[in-house]
Amino acid sequence: MKKILIVEDESLVGHHLKLILISAGYKVTGISESVGEALTSIDEQKPDLVLLDIHLKGALNGIDLARKLTEKNMAFVYLSANFQGALLEEAKSTMPFGFIIKPFREDDLLTTLDVAFYRYQNSLESSRQQEMELNQKLKEIRDHEGDRMQKLLRIADNLQAYIPFDYLNFILKTTNNTTVTSIGFLRIGFNEYQALGEQELMNVTGTDGNSLKNIYSSLPATNKAQYINSEELDLLCNQNPLSKIITDTYDFESALFFPVSQANSTLVRYEFYSRRGNTYGQQHVALLSRLLNALGSVLEGDRQNPDISNLISYPANEPVLPKERLRDFDGIVGQSRPMLTVLDHINTISPLDTSVLILGESGTGKERVAKSIHSLSGRANKPLVVVNCASLPANLIESELFGHERGAFTGALEKRTGKFEMADGGTIFLDEIGELPIDLQVKLLRVLQEQEIERLGGKGPIKINVRIIAATNRDLEKEMEEGRFRLDLYYRLFVFPIIIPSLRERIDDIPALSNHFISYYSKKYRKAINGISAGAMAQMLDYSWPGNVRELEHFIERTILLSKTPIIEQVLLPKYPGSKATEPEVEVGARMKTIDENERDYIITVLKSCNGRIRGASGAAAVMGLPPTTLHSKMKRLGIK
Repeated sequence: MKKILIVEDESLVGHHLKLILISAGYKVTGISESVGEALTSIDEQKPDLVLLDIHLKGALNGIDLARKLTEKNMAFVYLSANFQGALLEEAKSTMPFGFIIKPFREDDLLTTLDVAFYRYQNSLESSRQQEMELNQKLKEIRDHEGDRMQKLLRIADNLQAYIPFDYLNFILKTTNNTTVTSIGFLRIGFNEYQALGEQELMNVTGTDGNSLKNIYSSLPATNKAQYINSEELDLLCNQNPLSKIITDTYDFESALFFPVSQANSTLVRYEFYSRRGNTYGQQHVALLSRLLNALGSVLEGDRQNPDISNLISYPANEPVLPKERLRDFDGIVGQSRPMLTVLDHINTISPLDTSVLILGESGTGKERVAKSIHSLSGRANKPLVVVNCASLPANLIESELFGHERGAFTGALEKRTGKFEMADGGTIFLDEIGELPIDLQVKLLRVLQEQEIERLGGKGPIKINVRIIAATNRDLEKEMEEGRFRLDLYYRLFVFPIIIPSLRERIDDIPALSNHFISYYSKKYRKAINGISAGAMAQMLDYSWPGNVRELEHFIERTILLSKTPIIEQVLLPKYPGSKATEPEVEVGARMKTIDENERDYIITVLKSCNGRIRGASGAAAVMGLPPTTLHSKMKRLGIK
């Protein structure tokens, strides 16, 4: 019998929930009205899932409790009457296993709990499998005959999928244990890293040799794992001069330190840094702790390089690539931070059979992501069947998806195999699933749950083995609220969401995408065009691209057809209201800007003058006389990315 703790400060609601759950076969371990009561009950009763309201008695709310539950790796479902705007985004960041909106129907409550337990079990199994694979990879690295640089690089690259970082710094000590040094790997692509030893660190940070030696000699000891997020990072930098020069140089906002030092060990600790705030948590510490022996012993038996005096064995300005994790993401182009996150998610989920929901605006490349997942999976040699739900006639959708027998309806002159049967053993990609009628959503849910279909006019169910990848550009949460999308289907699909950024959120990728399309269409139309001028590229970077990558591709194709020179010198961009290049100047007498608008303009101006750099002596925070964390908070509030 599954045990559930109810955390709800409205007594009537709490007892109503208790009656529903008991009648449905659950054991209710108690009803808590505050975070403190809930934590005590959790320690004593060990529930399998926590059902919690956001608004609770006391200084802490349900989101505060959720963060603690996430650290404990416990399943929880939110229950609230208000899931809008910033509150919803904050709640989603805690990785819940479901949402229930008050007032709720009993069926919706039980369905959400059923799906939450399914997702939780699925996540546990996936985590166990991935952790076993990572442990094995670390052992293989220890036994690898390559040089030490390659070993450290392989460690960094394998850890990336589990503990995301922009910079991983290894603190090492010499064989005589008298001096300490470091080797860091700055991520510059999906599987590309820039190696920074002592000399490279001095070049990048402007630190002289004596100063760096003093920094190493005064490094504070780290005896236990700690993660540092946002506001706490400034305190770390004040205490740790090495962290300060690294953080100031690259504008990092989060850090995780994990000591692995053992007797006669070369490795002292791992230092993870991220440009995003609140990246690290107790779940990362727990994972590293379970892998402690493997992490601490990866450099044991290193006969080729017993000391660390010549650690860098690659040109300082050349990126280094781990040889065993090269990937072809079906032609996906992009090395910006948002796209690296997408590629990491693809790499993580591809080997598993978990359902995937791809979210993003039209033209962002959802189908390409689906194809990439399939091609990197164990089903790559089986069919990938693509179905555009928006283009199917309403009266033929069921027949198209599940097939029909001869005579099943007027006009059914022969037996037809449906898309799901065609995809047996492989993958089906349901594009624009938000367009699927509500009655078909019920049948799709059965396919997900039972892995079986039934043809129209058929005599019984047919077992299938199909992985489902779905995609939509709709706001499914809004669709659920308005009754157009089923709650239970949403959470079945939401096991592993991948959110693809719009092109305006990844403008760093525009040059690479443009060159990719120029190369492709130049060959296709046999035109000797091999680049684009700086002025034309500046115009493209200033345009908002409402049609995303698809619009960029069509624009490049059209430009190549019209171009008469080897270099594209001019671009004829459409006049779109969202384009920065076409925004009209404010006329005299026009609406005055608010304080927030003026502050936003000022921050953007300073950031541009500092080349986007936030920390350090020449960073925007120093120019404005603000702590970096305060500037980041202002940027987040004002929507500055």
